[in-house]
Amino acid sequence: MRNHLHAISPYFAMFPESFVQENVEKYSRKGDWVFDPFCGRGTTILESLVLGRRAAGSDINPVAYCISRAKAERPKLGAVHERINELEHQYRSSDQESLEALRKSLPEFYGRAFYPSTLRQLLFLRTSLGWSNNKVDRFLAALVVGSLHGEMDRSQAYFSNQMPRTICLKPAYSLRYWRERRLFPKKRQVFTMLKDKADFRLKDLPSYGTGLVKKSDAREIASQFVSLEGKVTLVVTSPPYLKVTSYEEDQWLRLWFLGGAPQPTYGMVSTDDRHVDSEKYWKFLKDAWTGLAPLLKRKAKIVIRIGGIGIDGDEITTHLKASIQSAFPRAHLDKPPTQTAIVRRQSLNFLPKSKGCKYELDYVFTV
Repeated sequence: MRNHLHAISPYFAMFPESFVQENVEKYSRKGDWVFDPFCGRGTTILESLVLGRRAAGSDINPVAYCISRAKAERPKLGAVHERINELEHQYRSSDQESLEALRKSLPEFYGRAFYPSTLRQLLFLRTSLGWSNNKVDRFLAALVVGSLHGEMDRSQAYFSNQMPRTICLKPAYSLRYWRERRLFPKKRQVFTMLKDKADFRLKDLPSYGTGLVKKSDAREIASQFVSLEGKVTLVVTSPPYLKVTSYEEDQWLRLWFLGGAPQPTYGMVSTDDRHVDSEKYWKFLKDAWTGLAPLLKRKAKIVIRIGGIGIDGDEITTHLKASIQSAFPRAHLDKPPTQTAIVRRQSLNFLPKSKGCKYELDYVFTV
């Protein structure tokens, strides 16, 4: 049975838990440490824990960090219900006029994206959840960001007007889309929905270990995970794809809920353009593997799923192998890379003319 926490939040360019399961079972034993330096929505961490491994990971994006750590440090369902009841009581006794004024002060996008009372509840939670330091609040924040936007025409599980569930498009495009189609947001009872979502994700959840997740640049992993030096048996990861997405821009609404700006901010983290400039991209990966190196055991395995736009498989193999060997001079490929076609590009959900990767490549290195 699939662990319900896997789908706590949709995420762009995620790999399935079956990919993790296959490689964790093949290349590690129970009790081994499995690591993901680009942990995204935490699939490697959660699936490794479920399979009896110890797991850790990092990501520089606050959305990824929040979701992954929420999965790694699961709260008790009773504690979650108690906190929701407390927050709902506080909301009902809060200054509604101030919340309404705050709602009206937001950019035009928000007024068409969310029903007024729904947005007031979200604003209250945005300022009330101490998600950085409290695992119950962090779990609730993960539930919110996973439901913040989505396909209104397919499900009532989302708080927003019609949007893709994996990324949030820019305000001008969204407003134009909604106006042309005369789409308006539906009223959602946020607290009630959070209780239902918590029940679904946590009820009858099997027992397994707790993972370690930190908000960190992949190049600085060694200093962030000193306790894991020389202990990691297996890495299962998927670096950001070349020229495919900017997570800071595509996750801008979720970043806003977690304390960020109320509009897209360009170049928030990737100021070196490493994801669009090939030379800088491969230099970034070299530095990331170098940052990872102190954590790995001798003859550890690194499993990588990677892709890009405007680059062929042979070129990816050449550059990726060179980047790995810069950090692990004795590293070698266990077998030729496996190519997987991307049948349903997630970006097509909302932008029919968008372009993405046509395929991904899977690599297994012994280092």
